[in-house]
Amino acid sequence: MNRNYEDIIHLPHPKSKTRPPMSMENRAAQFAPFSALTGYEEAVRETERLTDRWVEPDEDALAAINETLCRIQESEGEKPWITVTYFRPDETKKGGSYITITGRVRRVDSVSRILVMEDEREIPMERMIQIEE
Repeated sequence: MNRNYEDIIHLPHPKSKTRPPMSMENRAAQFAPFSALTGYEEAVRETERLTDRWVEPDEDALAAINETLCRIQESEGEKPWITVTYFRPDETKKGGSYITITGRVRRVDSVSRILVMEDEREIPMERMIQIEE
């Protein structure tokens, strides 16, 4: 029989004179699971997030976009309402998403090749796939 702790096994449990006893919830929290790999869950969620692939518009679609942009540029003082669909590349992974917005055009900047909306959104012309007046 092993008697290594025989001298202390029956002593009363020590109690602090300066601190109150810990609640059962706080004691249990000491043994709660923890994340050994910080950021792992976020990385898995990012990997699971789907992105779309950029599909180049065909020549007919490009011609229609160009024609509409020319009409908008000619009527620039009118600030027409349009609906435009464009591709926005993802900032963290390959691919992106297609965005469709409706709003008023502030100006067509043919030098910078952007369409500036009245709410200050800037849409790159080379990323447009459809535009409707």
